[in-house]
Amino acid sequence: MAQRITAAEFESEVLAAEKPVLVDFYSDSCIPCKRLSPILTRLEEQFREQVKIVKVNILYEEALTEQYEIQAAPTLVLFQGGTEVNRLRGAVNAEEIEAAIAAL
Repeated sequence: MAQRITAAEFESEVLAAEKPVLVDFYSDSCIPCKRLSPILTRLEEQFREQVKIVKVNILYEEALTEQYEIQAAPTLVLFQGGTEVNRLRGAVNAEEIEAAIAAL
């Protein structure tokens, strides 16, 4: 299961990470977010060597939500070298996420 991080951990866990990081901006009350969770767990195992997956709760981390202009949950943001390189919005499927990771 993807690690939930806070704003205090975002710099070290995402921006300074050595490998790409997929950040799941989610909400506990979001049905599409709940459906996406097992997909992310499977992809985390499948792509363990290539990408790190973390979760940010948009209700508790409002500063990050505003900073990265997250307008809806779920929003997946892929970072590489501390820079956003891709963004997927809504109830995406595993193939779309895999394609984003493969494009790195």
